[in-house]
Amino acid sequence: MHVPADLPAWRRAAELTGRRVECGALDRLVGAVRAGESRALSLRGEAGVGKTALLEYLAVQALGCRVARATGVQSEMELAYAGLHQLCAPLLAPLDHLPAPQRDALGTAFGLREGPAPDLFLVGLAVLGLLSEVAEEQPLICLVDDQQWLDRASAQVLAFVARRLGAESIGLVFATRPGHGDLTGVPELVVEGLREPDAQALLQAVLNGPIDTRVRDQIILEARGSPLALLELARGRAPADLAGGFGLPGAVALTGDMEENFLRRVAALPQHSRALLLVAAADPSGDPALVWRAAGRLGIGGEAAVSVTEAGLAEFGARVRFRHPLARSVSYRSASARDRQEAHRALAEATDPALDPDRRAWHRAQAAPGPDEDVAAELEHSAGRARARGGMAASAAFLEQAALLTLDPARRAGRALEAAQAALHTGHFDVARDLLDMAESGPLTDVRRAGLDTMRAQLAFSTKRGGEAPTLLLKAARQLAPVDADLSRATYLDAVSAAIFAARLASPGGHVLQAARAAVSAPPATHAPRAPDLLLDGTAAGLHAGYAAGVPVLRRALAAFGAGMSAEEEMRWMWLANITAIRIWDGEQWEALSARYIRLARDSGALDVLPLALTSRTHVLLFAGDLTSAASLTEEVQAVKEATGIGLASYGAMALAALRGDETAASAVIDATLQDAAGRGEGIGVIFAEGASAVLGNGLGRYDEAMAAGLRATTYDADPAALSWILAELTEAAVRCGATGAAAAARDRLTEMASAAGTDWVLGVEARTRALLSEGEAAERLYREAIARLAKTRMRVELARAHLLHGEWLRRERRPGEAREQLRTAHGMLEQMGAAAFADRAARELRAAGGTAHRRSAPARDAELTAQEAQIARLARDGLSNPEIGTRLFISARTVQYHLRKVFTKLGVTSRSQLDRVLPGGPAA
Repeated sequence: MHVPADLPAWRRAAELTGRRVECGALDRLVGAVRAGESRALSLRGEAGVGKTALLEYLAVQALGCRVARATGVQSEMELAYAGLHQLCAPLLAPLDHLPAPQRDALGTAFGLREGPAPDLFLVGLAVLGLLSEVAEEQPLICLVDDQQWLDRASAQVLAFVARRLGAESIGLVFATRPGHGDLTGVPELVVEGLREPDAQALLQAVLNGPIDTRVRDQIILEARGSPLALLELARGRAPADLAGGFGLPGAVALTGDMEENFLRRVAALPQHSRALLLVAAADPSGDPALVWRAAGRLGIGGEAAVSVTEAGLAEFGARVRFRHPLARSVSYRSASARDRQEAHRALAEATDPALDPDRRAWHRAQAAPGPDEDVAAELEHSAGRARARGGMAASAAFLEQAALLTLDPARRAGRALEAAQAALHTGHFDVARDLLDMAESGPLTDVRRAGLDTMRAQLAFSTKRGGEAPTLLLKAARQLAPVDADLSRATYLDAVSAAIFAARLASPGGHVLQAARAAVSAPPATHAPRAPDLLLDGTAAGLHAGYAAGVPVLRRALAAFGAGMSAEEEMRWMWLANITAIRIWDGEQWEALSARYIRLARDSGALDVLPLALTSRTHVLLFAGDLTSAASLTEEVQAVKEATGIGLASYGAMALAALRGDETAASAVIDATLQDAAGRGEGIGVIFAEGASAVLGNGLGRYDEAMAAGLRATTYDADPAALSWILAELTEAAVRCGATGAAAAARDRLTEMASAAGTDWVLGVEARTRALLSEGEAAERLYREAIARLAKTRMRVELARAHLLHGEWLRRERRPGEAREQLRTAHGMLEQMGAAAFADRAARELRAAGGTAHRRSAPARDAELTAQEAQIARLARDGLSNPEIGTRLFISARTVQYHLRKVFTKLGVTSRSQLDRVLPGGPAA
């Protein structure tokens, strides 16, 4: 009885037995790629179900396409970018065509050039651009098998590329197992076991003799539809077992377990063949020369491969190939610990330390029977090389192994701390927590102890426990005070910033007033005060001694921000600098800082920071009344979040929908933000969401809802500056509801800020709120003061709303002519901005005053654009090149060009220079 072992035979059988749906889907994918489209697909199914065979089928069907491959190997998961290099190495010819930052990032990741550790998603953009360049010459099909065993960096980059494919003639197909691999957003095809008729047909196709019906049924039952199980359970059975078993119990000793089947075949091998198989299993590279060099060191000859091949477990040719990953796994795990160590020792000795030092270090670590400082030091060097290539996950793995092999308690704790930092950076939070526990058990200096507490704070923030972060950071800052004053001050500033962010959701001991009291006692700076020092002193003073005490120092901090600071230092504190500008009502500094924030994030490729930078800039544009550009930035935030998986709440989209008066969209994102912020311990998110509700209610004229939201937000009174603009919303809503007490209380808190900050922005808003609670000439004077002051600022929405409130007051004072003038101005401004609800409110008042409101309609052709087309069109209008647009939106330049052709057709233009006259709004940043 013979079962063919070769893959082509199985592939032909698979195509004929129950895979018509899957093969049809793959045929359509190839057809789309040949037609100039891009497709990504995840084939998800259990081991042995036939995913590899389907990839082979696709490779055969991809006539006229170039095919690139990569296969994840479990033992290679700690080597950064190993899988990505496997896929891209044959495709690197167009590397020099990429934009310099992308070219350098990919070159550094692959060890082709020296440079700083590349940002993961800059590498992703580079790979997307590289594949696009290759596909320009010939349609490209990329096949990634065993995706669940790719190294983390490769898996993240390829998932990013799959989600950002557009019009590049690229097919990217993964084969992966259930519960493994983050391929969220990638279309999925579940590959299930064969149905019984197909399983019968497969068995009949691969057996060249008769089989007893009851034996056949037993095999099919125990194989559970797995094609590999059907083949393996039938392999090696005597003809009498299959043809003449008569279905008697025990006549065919089947376990239904492929792993045990492989285990039985490994155990039956001669000793030297088992040893050779173990060496091959311990080496993930599949390099036969390396395997035979290592085997020679163990006294294993070439004849050992004969039995392995005959057993159908592995082949030793141009590559070492196991029949199935389970065969590799069983061959390795069934060996004793001593035998595994010997195999790794032989592989380490056979590996060239100059050409592949990291793999050699890893084999030496696996060969070590116990602590070994020499091996641990070598692993530490490997961690440094991995970090330089941007492989933080690999760096963490090397350092963790180094810590485990370190006998000296202090050195072990230090290595565990470094490993924890790397694991935290890559999102391996459980690993980071275990490593911090390991470090804590050893002797730590005060600096390292403080570093440990800082990492625990970062871990708390990253695992949706942001309320715990301030307490942990304050603890670290106190520990650092006697040993490193400057680091202590920086950590106190982190703690105060975290407390502002956590707001009412901070854990006991970390509330904002407690953080401020602690920060006031921070050690003095050891140098002339710079912007971070002034931010700490001013913020702490404003919270501890009263709002007015902090304003002068904070104004100096913003004026000095950036002087003598590195780009990294600026980015570290830029979020706090931006919110400080809001807290002291400095619109000019907010404008400059928000623009600088985006430039820094873009130039450095810091995609983890970019959403915050874009969100700050979005709010600047919203206050300026440029809702079109603000919408473009919210779309970019969404693109970054989709590409990176960053979980920032949609603050910009929420504020935009509220100002537009889009009740459905605003309510959905407000509710989601409230739930998400509460779960993550982000009290500032709760304040923002309630503030957005107040804006929405005031725009729609639902003043009771606006007042309720404003009151919920302002019950948090520990940090008055966090409420700033919300106080004006509450005053307006409360006055309309007749709740003059609540309105007066909100006004008084705003007046305190206005007296201290003294900018035209806050003085204008404060005059407007006082006017709401005034009568006669006093009200008239205050409305005019508000309009005059706000006209000097960038805050066009605030100015338009001042005209609106003044017009509403004038109409109620029975001065319809003057009212119409103010209301017509308000309506025109709000309508042009796109603040539809407030514009409608102005229109209603204008009609009531005897005027006519004309609605401005958007150009019909502009409305035809999809969201992505509109975004690309605006960026092209603003002067960005196709590669620059692609970088910003995480798509290829070829996809940008594809969309621009459609934009030109829809808008009836022939060049970028004509976009300015057919698109609304101005440059976003």
